[in-house]
Parts: sequence; C-alpha cells; structure tokens
Amino acid sequence: MKKTNLLSILMLLTASLFIFQSCSNDDDGDAIEEFVADDSTFAGWDSWTLVETTTGADPASVIFGGAHAGNEENSMRKVYIQDNQNPIDGEYPVGTLVVKDTQVDGATVMITAMAKRGNGFNPANNDWEWFVINADGSIAQDGDVIMRGANLMDGMCGGCHGGATTDYVFSK
Repeated sequence: MKKTNLLSILMLLTASLFIFQSCSNDDDGDAIEEFVADDSTFAGWDSWTLVETTTGADPASVIFGGAHAGNEENSMRKVYIQDNQNPIDGEYPVGTLVVKDTQVDGATVMITAMAKRGNGFNPANNDWEWFVINADGSIAQDGDVIMRGANLMDGMCGGCHGGATTDYVFSK
C-alpha cells in the first residue's frame, strides 16, 4: 500500500510540474523568433488597417523606374498594415505585414508586400522579406519564379526601403 501511495504522489507531482511549466510566462512574452509567410498570409489584406493613401507618380520611380508600377500622375497607392502594427523602439516586431496596392484609374496594377521575418533571414535589410502578391493575397509567380525573397528584384526593394525613417517602412 505504501508503494501505491508513493507512486500516486510522484505521478501527481510530475503532472503538477508539467502544468505549471506549460502555463509559465516566458521572459520575452509572445515574441516570435521567425515568421515565414505562405499563400494564406496576405489573404484579406484589403480589410487590414489602411494607413496611407497617396496619389501621383511613385517617388521611387525617380530612382528605380517601375519599382511598384503606377508611375503616372493618375496613380494611387494604398498602404495597409495588418492589425495596425506599430514599431517598438523604432523597429517593427517579427510577423509585421505591410501591403501596398498600386492603382491607375482605379484599377490595381501591382500589389507588393513585405513581412518582417526575423531570425537573421535578411540581416542586411533588418530581416524584411518582399513579395509581389495577387489580389487574393497569394504570392505571385512569374513563370517558374515565385515573387518573394530577401533580394527580390536583385536587391532593389531593400535598396529603396533602407531609406525609410522607420525600419524600412515609409508609411508609418
């Protein structure tokens, strides 16, 4: 009988330790080490928080030509950020998603996006990854090339976005 009671107590202690460990808070809260976008990540982007609308030729067109398309005076760019994410101490948290819908005469001509990946994915550009996406949020393809990466368009994205005053994001 003593062995049974001892075994029961040990099992109860083990279960209690597991429960307390599972419920404990990490020192870094809910921080994500790395975020990897997939074809469902940007779904519903047009229902996210609209943080900026600009009209006219894209200022980047002076440097990079057709970087985002819509370089005519009748162009409009709308920038959305999921969950209205804000920078913390000058940097956006891992998992931050930004989408830019470029339109000419009310018709979308290109949708570009960026995701803060983290974990040293792209240290030269503060771990941002760039995308061209379809209207449904899926990642676009050009033939066999999936339109995503740290050096999308041979580094053009980071080259321009590196000039933003807040962590590669011009809009906020």
